[in-house]
Amino acid sequence: MPSTSHPSTHPRSPQQAAAPTSIADNRLGLAPQDVATLRQHQQLAHAQARSPAGSQASSQGRLLLDPGSLQLLSRHFDRLNRATEIATQAQYDRAGNAIQAADAEIARFRAILQQIDELETEFDKIKRIREIVRGFRARVEHLESRLG
Repeated sequence: MPSTSHPSTHPRSPQQAAAPTSIADNRLGLAPQDVATLRQHQQLAHAQARSPAGSQASSQGRLLLDPGSLQLLSRHFDRLNRATEIATQAQYDRAGNAIQAADAEIARFRAILQQIDELETEFDKIKRIREIVRGFRARVEHLESRLG
């Protein structure tokens, strides 16, 4: 009986299993700090997706380069980027509010300085009036002493 080709129903051996494509992290040409950061983020991306492949590859000093792993890493970086944008916008808003509050306080301070200047002018007027009154009082006293 001629043998026909049937797909094998036996599970693949570990050597034949479809392993995700990975590369030794020292082959990327990155600084050790950059490799550590990339490895950490790949672990985080796989942890969020509950994928043991990322931590296994990382423990072997390798980074996964299969489309699924790269997509997980891309989504992880997109989330980080979005979180950074949100935090940056919030900080920008807080800074804008602080600037507006500072501008309002500066305007208030300038108004107070203007009022102080006006009060100093009024005090100068009062001093002049006091001198005039003293002069009149001295004249009146002098006239009283001459008349009386």
